[in-house]
Amino acid sequence: MSQMPQLSACPSCEWPLESGDRFCGACGYDLSVVPARPDDSPTIAMNGAPPGGPWPEVPHPPAEVHLPADLQGTESGGHQPPPSGPVVGSPVSPVSGVRFDRSPEPDEYVLQAPDPRVAAGPPTPAEGTKVCVACRAGRVDDDGYCENCGHAQPRERDHMEQEAGPIAAVSDRGLRHHRNEDAFTLGTSVLPDGSPATFAVVCDGVSSATRPDDASLAASRAAADALLAALPQGTHPQQAMHEAIVSASRAVNSLAAEPATAREHQPHQNAPACTIVGSIVTPSLLVVGWVGDSRVYWVPTDRSSPPARLTEDDSWAAQMVAAGLMNEAEAYADERAHAITGWLGADAYELDPHTASFKPDRPGVVVVCTDGLWNYAEAADEMAEAVPADAAARPLHTARVLVGHALDGGGHDNVTVAVVPFPTPVQGAGSA
Repeated sequence: MSQMPQLSACPSCEWPLESGDRFCGACGYDLSVVPARPDDSPTIAMNGAPPGGPWPEVPHPPAEVHLPADLQGTESGGHQPPPSGPVVGSPVSPVSGVRFDRSPEPDEYVLQAPDPRVAAGPPTPAEGTKVCVACRAGRVDDDGYCENCGHAQPRERDHMEQEAGPIAAVSDRGLRHHRNEDAFTLGTSVLPDGSPATFAVVCDGVSSATRPDDASLAASRAAADALLAALPQGTHPQQAMHEAIVSASRAVNSLAAEPATAREHQPHQNAPACTIVGSIVTPSLLVVGWVGDSRVYWVPTDRSSPPARLTEDDSWAAQMVAAGLMNEAEAYADERAHAITGWLGADAYELDPHTASFKPDRPGVVVVCTDGLWNYAEAADEMAEAVPADAAARPLHTARVLVGHALDGGGHDNVTVAVVPFPTPVQGAGSA
C-alpha cells in the first residue's frame, strides 16, 4: 500500500504543513490525492547532468504582483497624492520600520472536486445540519471543515452587507484572498441639539500580521462604541473621531496579550494589526479620521462640481513625495510604494490619528473604503465615475456597484466600501 507523500507546503495554496496532515488547514486541499514521488530515477542525461542527478535547480516563476493604473487622486489641500500599488516584502523592515501589508499568495483558491473513486458517500446529514458546499454530502464541523472531503467552507465574513438608515456598506473577500480580513461598522446617533449624525468605520487587517481579521473586527467595533458614547454627550465630532481611533488602537493592542498556547504552532508571528478610516456626517459637518492607507472620497451629487479625496495615505510613497526625495513617478515605481507607515497594533511605533473636518456647500456622498477598492479607482475623478448618479438615494446599491467594480478589475484584495450621504437626512435618525 502506498504511503501519503510527505509535503512541507500545500500544493494548492502553499500553506505550511505538519507531518501527518491529511488536509490543508487553510484551503482544505485533500493531501491524499497528491501523487507520491516515484522511486525510480531517469536513465537519460538531461542538460549535461549524469543519469540519476545531480540536477540543476529550476527556480519557481515569480508570483504575480498586481500593479494598479498610474492614476492621480486629489487631496483636500489641493496637492496631488502619491499613487500606490501592492508590494511583496517582509512584515516589518528592520531599517525603515515600515510594515508591508501584502504577502505572497497563490493566484487562485480552487475548491477541490469530490473524489470520483468513492462509490458511495456518507449518509445525507439530518435536516438543519450544515452541508459541505463541495461534496454536498458531508457535515461541516465546528471548525468550518467538511468531515467527508475536508473542504474549508465559505466563512460568514466572505461577503457582508448592511444597511443602517440612510447609510450602507458591503465587504467582500475578493477573488484572490482565502479569507476576508476587512471589517466595518455603521451607526446613527442624535446630537444634543436633536440633529442626526451618521458614521461609518472601515478597517483593513494587515495580511502579514497575526490574526488580521480579528484586529480589523475589534478595531471597527471599538471605534463605533466610542462614537455612540461620545456624540450624544456633545463631544465635537472631530474630537469624537480622534477618541474613537484611540479606542480602536487599544482594542487591537489587547489582542497581542494572547495565551502562550495560542502561538504553539506559529511561535514567530507578530502582533495583530490593521488600518482604520472613518467618517462622521451631520447636517452641516463632514469629519474624517484615519491611520493607514484606507481612504475617504467626496463625490458631489452635482457631477459638474469636482470630487475630492479627503485623506492622505500613511505610506512609504507618500512620505517620499512629501519629503521631496522622489517625484510621484519614481515613488510609484519603487516596490515599497504600497508599504504602510502607520497602523493600529502593539508593534506600531506610535499612534498618530489623523482627523479633518469639512463643510461641503452642496449634497453628495462620502465613500469610505479600503485599498481593495481604490486600487481600481485611485483618482477622485475615477472614483466619481464609478459611483452611480443616484448614490445618495440608494447607498446599498452604490456599495454593491463599487464592490463589483473592484471585482471586475481583478479583485486582488479584500474589498470594503461604505456609502454615507451628506447631509444626514433628518428623517429616521435614531440611536443605533
